[in-house]
Amino acid sequence: MSGGVPRRSSRVRSMLRGPRPESVPVLVGRACALVGLLDVAAGVFPRFRHSRMHTLAEVLPGAFGPFAAALSLSAGMLLLLLAHGLKRGKRRAWRAAVALLPAGAIAQFSYRHSLLGALLSAALLVPLLRHRDQFAALPDPRSRWRALANFVLMGAGSLVLGLVIVSVHPNRVVGDPSLADRLTHVLYGLFGFEGPVDYQGDTSWTVAFSLGALGLITAVTTIYLAFRPEHPAARLTEEDEARLRALLDKHGRRDSLGHFALRRDKAVVFSPSGKAAVTYRVVSGVMLASGDPIGDVEAWPGAIERFMDEARAHSWTPAVMGCSETGGEVWTRETGLDALELGDEAVVDVADFSLAGRAMRNVRQMVKRIERAGYETRVRRVRDLGEAELERIRQAAEDWRGTDTERGFSMALGRIGDLADGDCLIATAHKSDPEPGPYGDLKAILHFVPWGTDGASLDLMRRDRAADPGMNELLIVAALQAAPRFGITRVSLNFAMFRSALARGEKIGAGPVLRAWRGLLVFLSRWFQIESLYKFNAKFQPRWEPRFVVYRASADLPRIGFAAMQAEGFVTLALPLPRFLRRHRPAPRPCAHALTEHDARAA
Repeated sequence: MSGGVPRRSSRVRSMLRGPRPESVPVLVGRACALVGLLDVAAGVFPRFRHSRMHTLAEVLPGAFGPFAAALSLSAGMLLLLLAHGLKRGKRRAWRAAVALLPAGAIAQFSYRHSLLGALLSAALLVPLLRHRDQFAALPDPRSRWRALANFVLMGAGSLVLGLVIVSVHPNRVVGDPSLADRLTHVLYGLFGFEGPVDYQGDTSWTVAFSLGALGLITAVTTIYLAFRPEHPAARLTEEDEARLRALLDKHGRRDSLGHFALRRDKAVVFSPSGKAAVTYRVVSGVMLASGDPIGDVEAWPGAIERFMDEARAHSWTPAVMGCSETGGEVWTRETGLDALELGDEAVVDVADFSLAGRAMRNVRQMVKRIERAGYETRVRRVRDLGEAELERIRQAAEDWRGTDTERGFSMALGRIGDLADGDCLIATAHKSDPEPGPYGDLKAILHFVPWGTDGASLDLMRRDRAADPGMNELLIVAALQAAPRFGITRVSLNFAMFRSALARGEKIGAGPVLRAWRGLLVFLSRWFQIESLYKFNAKFQPRWEPRFVVYRASADLPRIGFAAMQAEGFVTLALPLPRFLRRHRPAPRPCAHALTEHDARAA
């Protein structure tokens, strides 16, 4: 491998490995989850306490009586909430568990005089206290929105569990209450009031205390999340951005995705020498880097070490999306992580591009047809456009976005026309209409970011839905033909996921496994741009550069995939505002977060 990256000893490489699950935190987390489930079952289902599980349930915190049922339910819910944090070695989850288990032991001895139950709670404390050094992970980035999410999820869960609590005492219910009566009783009970459903004996108190406990847990956890100190996700500061731009000026031509490191919703870690950096975002506990490290390849190991140290400190799952073959080799060698080919990047060498020949017939005919329809193209640097035209382009790109959710992370810049991005290229298509729309004759937009001094990398493609088909082909051809005027010799187009599988699977002699895999990809293309994007890229006869995902263990791949889909905007856990309620914001500094979608690359 070129680049002269220094090799490290096996001892140093083992120190840089990701935060692999420690046996004690994982076992303690699983034990707390199991105890939590049994506590919930003991508090909710009356028959559970008299079944073959009676002996086991009897030693759990709070198994009998109205107070005990509510306490059992509360302890079970809290332990279930803490289990995931304990598995990840979170310090705050450890503190909460250490405080909760003695409380459960005291309650056992006070209410039930159960020495065995108290000893069980104390036994769970032993590994927590003995291995407290393994529960030192720092908190994740968080915001006030976590409180709202907790209220919605816990409220829904409490409502469902409350209906179960109300309905599991059929022999004690007075009359035959309807579903509406049961639901009303649950809603009243969550707020501590008596509802319309009546029970015989102490059952009414058991149900009331259990519903009250659910409502109290929901309220307390929501209040805690709302008023705890906010620790928002890191943003790229102006100083960090200036340092990254300096590194890109020297080493930017190495990776076509380098300029996307300047997204301002990423964080960055630098090598000790400051000659290399890794940008990332934390999504659902996954520390997601994109592309290769920025800067001198000799300093990459230092930046990677800092990245892995940060992941280990927070117990995040490390992952890299879309790194090159060189980057994948360095990541796997320095950290012991594994790499998997994710797809291929389409790169067009400008000197070799031509519309002549049979292979380019379809593109040539489409471009000529659109030009005869009266469309013209313009390719310019961002710094050469006036502010009024830039604002019109920004507004058009926002309104022409195909989805309500912004998309893009690893291969999208997230802004257009920023004053600091003067070297970016904008290709636009224009056509005069008798009745011009809100954006005049503007019909389509392509935005390219710099790839060193002699390259460009496609960022986004937007077009007016009323424009003729083929706008993207027209503007790509226009950009390639205008590239020599800007000193550009290579252009990176879209990223095609699983391109090699699609290409080999349709050839003669492909085996049944490969054909089945291709069939699945074609089926998934109904919802994701997989096959269509590959075929679109292939029109321009590019050379294909493989891109890889770097991961710690195969079991992490589903979680990494879900986090990547969240980062790219394909999966969102928040409800976006309706478009008519959104306020348009200018993109140049200091406003740096007018994000844009990257329809083609993010697919």
